[in-house]
Amino acid sequence: MDHKEPNAYARAGVDVDIESQASKIMYEASKETFKNRDGAIGEIVAPFDDFAGLKMVSAANLPEGTFFSVGFDTAGTKVEIAERVGIHDTIAFDLFAMVCDDAVLRGGEPVLVGSNLDIKSLGSDEKYLPVIRELAKGYVAAAAEANVAVINGEIAQMGSLMTGYGDFPYHWGAACVWFARKDKLFTGMEIKAGDSVVMLREHGFRANGWSLVRKIFGEAYGDKWHEKDFGESTLGIAALTPSVIYSRAVVALHGGFQTEGTCEIHGVAHITGGGVPEKMMRVLRPSGLGAKLTDLFEPPEIMRHAQTLGKVSDRDAYRAWNMGQGMALITPEPQKVVEEMQAFGIEAKVAGTITKTPGVTLVSRGTENEGQTLSFEV
Repeated sequence: MDHKEPNAYARAGVDVDIESQASKIMYEASKETFKNRDGAIGEIVAPFDDFAGLKMVSAANLPEGTFFSVGFDTAGTKVEIAERVGIHDTIAFDLFAMVCDDAVLRGGEPVLVGSNLDIKSLGSDEKYLPVIRELAKGYVAAAAEANVAVINGEIAQMGSLMTGYGDFPYHWGAACVWFARKDKLFTGMEIKAGDSVVMLREHGFRANGWSLVRKIFGEAYGDKWHEKDFGESTLGIAALTPSVIYSRAVVALHGGFQTEGTCEIHGVAHITGGGVPEKMMRVLRPSGLGAKLTDLFEPPEIMRHAQTLGKVSDRDAYRAWNMGQGMALITPEPQKVVEEMQAFGIEAKVAGTITKTPGVTLVSRGTENEGQTLSFEV
């Protein structure tokens, strides 16, 4: 039996044959997402038969007042949690939540996504291809949830430059193209004193604040903290809870590039790094207004556990984590927004109001002193 000798590139750690198989897996998954944009802006009209090739999209006869932009983000170090527990088919929800939910902040509709998957090595056999298949499976599900098409991607074997947990560390980033109509763009000046703040519930950490989470759990339970029993499962499984993707529902309520909305929305805050205070102040800064938040969602149990274990103050917790709030919608029609969101399966509640006084005040649901009022200045 002939033995195939590895070529020079394979001996250097990059087997192009295995890489080609991995790219094909991701490409076949991307083709399943093309239907998400059928008949809409971003429809794939001329897909070439390879994952790296540029896909042509329909963008003809765009009306005057059409805007588009591109946003970039990553799943951050949450990928380490996936590496720890060996589950990789949910991390795409964190990636797509970061880029697609950011698109709606200015009134846009996320349309197209391309990603870059940096890995240490695929090795010289098919050992890691099942991980690629899991990532691809999540890719398809997350794209459907966000109603976007995946048009491009790259897998890069980084060798010793890539570090992480276990023998298959990776980093996943993406870009999202979004379109908007001029009359649908949020400037911040649409927000008025007396508007309500509707919070959308988040059940996990999303893709933010993980450096603090890992430090707390690592110091308390050691390197194998993810194996610690927690509730009906383990701490690692609970930590991996995938991000809720809100963009599809928000586009339906506010109106998309080619569709009319069902509710009047004046502003959107995506609660990621910096937490509720920073993200609310960012959206309120142009108007010079503030927010009083008296009825926030309770943080997820794992977040409360991390706060207590790490002796994190309520103030610090609300600046590091989302504390159970994934997105804020500012609206003069709060009950209608709550009902519409619930129809999408998203928990929502009226959490507070917009005030004439700048800054953000909130009634804490943290573990340090639940019920205390925290004030954050502009």
